[in-house]
Amino acid sequence: MKYLINIFTFSLLLFVLTSCEKEIIKETVIVPAENKIPQVYINTNGLQIVDEPKINAEITIKVKGEVNYTGAIGIEIRGATSQNFPKKQFGFETRDQANEDIDVSLLDFPKEEDWILHAPYLDGSLMRNKLIYDLSRDIGRYASRAKFVDVIINESYNGVYLLLEKLKRDKNRIDINKLKKSENEGKDLTGGYILKIDKADRPNDRLYTSTNSIISKYVPNNSTSDQKIHFLYDTPNEEDITEEQKTYISDYLTSFEKALASDDFRDPNTGYAEYINTKSFIDFFLLNELSNNVDGYRLSTRLVKDKSEKLKMGPIWDFNLAFGNANYCGAEKTNVWTYKFNERCSNDSWQIPFWWDRLLQDPAFVLQLKERWLELRNNEFSNVTISQKIEGYVKTLLASNSIEKNFKRWPNYLAHEVEKKQLMNWINKRLSWLDSEISGL
Repeated sequence: MKYLINIFTFSLLLFVLTSCEKEIIKETVIVPAENKIPQVYINTNGLQIVDEPKINAEITIKVKGEVNYTGAIGIEIRGATSQNFPKKQFGFETRDQANEDIDVSLLDFPKEEDWILHAPYLDGSLMRNKLIYDLSRDIGRYASRAKFVDVIINESYNGVYLLLEKLKRDKNRIDINKLKKSENEGKDLTGGYILKIDKADRPNDRLYTSTNSIISKYVPNNSTSDQKIHFLYDTPNEEDITEEQKTYISDYLTSFEKALASDDFRDPNTGYAEYINTKSFIDFFLLNELSNNVDGYRLSTRLVKDKSEKLKMGPIWDFNLAFGNANYCGAEKTNVWTYKFNERCSNDSWQIPFWWDRLLQDPAFVLQLKERWLELRNNEFSNVTISQKIEGYVKTLLASNSIEKNFKRWPNYLAHEVEKKQLMNWINKRLSWLDSEISGL
């Protein structure tokens, strides 16, 4: 199947973008410093930023015209599919004068050393990830903090970006126990782990092995090409995790899936509820369904198992193609269940685990889901609240003249105002459909 992205006709854009790739975009409007979004200046001293290794560079961040931070960094191109886009996204580490990693606070985010400059290239609204991450944190589920910034590389304007926190174990990010190599028995062995359902690392994103992942014993529903579900080791990673830790987390996942697949899966003591934090699964489900995230549940999906705690879903990540921003496998539609992806695209390499179909067969899970949906619809997920967020983002970007500059640098066929209206119209239709469907579960 040929997958098409509904924002760009890629080949035509490539010509346009190549012609202006080196252009320095000049201000056509004089913007007061206090109206500008933070300005991120990166100086590579003539070096080209590549996909590994990180190159040495300097970063300066200005807020309202004043220097907010300046220092050394190591920077590289990051991402999987996005590496093929003209507007690159970057990962960088903050460093000290000795070129050692150092925790710092950028734009009032908690101190850390690992950061991401996300490039909303396929997203003509520029705000899909910002919106869903903000909503997730609003409902009490950590997602990366996110702020709009203008990025200037070697004096050349490179567009609107989001400064993001890299997802990692940290007291202010994924707040779980640091599992040491020496912790191989008893309570110490029970956490913390971070696993991913995702593509394998480049250059071969289908290379899953017993070294880098756990393979599920359960075939995805409706899959037709012998696909498997793999749980990649993230924290500890494949190099640091011990054999005892591998055995523990693999056995835990197997026990959870076995309980969920069993005839007694609804039993609160011996069924799936013994293994998972149900509330985290419900919130993860609602965030992905709200946005009809075509990658949801099957890519960029994290699972967390802390010490002496049950398995949790999240935090969420990568919603570039959500909110109707792709036209394959039902991604553009407002009236389909995201978790039923396998029914629409059974041949896709990356399928959704059987979990969600099964969970929705439990009346207790469904009741909690309905109650949570109604709670959120009256607050964080209300049409008015979401609309106000979007209007606030647009107001900030317009005041800084960043929208005009971004689309001069990276031309888009649709005006940003049209993109915004399409996004809001899509969300309103989606909310209405979910209201009806969830009440009827």
